[in-house]
Amino acid sequence: MINGVLNIYKESGYTSFDVVARLRGILRQKKIGHTGTLDPMAEGVLIVCLGNATKLVDMITSGDKCYEATLKLGITTDTEDITGQMLTESDVNVTEEAVRSAILSFVGEYDQIPPMYSAIKKDGRKLYEYARAGIEVKREARKVEIYSIEDIRIEALYASFKVHCSKGTYIRSLCRDIGGRLGTGATLTALKRSEVHGFEAKDALTVDEISKLAEAGELSKYVLPADSLLMEYPAYHIEDDYIKYLNNGNKLFNYQLVSDKIKGVRPEEEMIRVYDIKGLRALYIKTEEPNTYKPYKMFVDIRE
Repeated sequence: MINGVLNIYKESGYTSFDVVARLRGILRQKKIGHTGTLDPMAEGVLIVCLGNATKLVDMITSGDKCYEATLKLGITTDTEDITGQMLTESDVNVTEEAVRSAILSFVGEYDQIPPMYSAIKKDGRKLYEYARAGIEVKREARKVEIYSIEDIRIEALYASFKVHCSKGTYIRSLCRDIGGRLGTGATLTALKRSEVHGFEAKDALTVDEISKLAEAGELSKYVLPADSLLMEYPAYHIEDDYIKYLNNGNKLFNYQLVSDKIKGVRPEEEMIRVYDIKGLRALYIKTEEPNTYKPYKMFVDIRE
């Protein structure tokens, strides 16, 4: 079984599940998970975890993301993107400066109502299940944050921009809200996820490229270790005398750990990576007890 991480470039027309299904066939293993759904029309970075690295999926889905988006003014659709059924069409009589101002007005926190065509659950059913049955249900607005919007380009009815946003942000709904603020309506026409958790689209491989590498026996060069998703957390090594405590998933005291960077330094951070002589063993989180850490994610067999 392969353990590690792949930076996949999901092409338009495929679902995220399609990518995982194809990889299961190519790699001949079931333990594969992706770290954040991309709509079928969208393309770009899809981080895929293999083997025991799937333990990290829930952590990576909560991260920030960067997108390149294009919207069209004057129309709205039921899916909030160009693949849906047209709901409204209107004339557009706004200036470029007004469009630019409306787009930039969403930088910061705002309450976003998610689209009906989404996997969010309401009373035990996914919203898209209601939508496909022709039922529209009330959705609660959710707090999201747009950290930045840059490189805005406006041409006729189209506006393109790059956006860096928090987890849970729907770019389709952002485009809908921009159109609403302008009073013209708007829908998403193109979307590319350019970066997730430091993984960039320029470094990603398509599923077809993965297939060719696997057939040639060269895929291992492109499988990244689980560490590559955890670099934001400082690394510490367990002292030899206490390895058994780590292997058994016991709590650890900071005197049992030493920094990988500065000799003699003991941990004080909230979350840390813990290694032994063989490599990554666990993520530990600080407890309310002084100088004490407890297991958060164990990777005892991540190298097997």
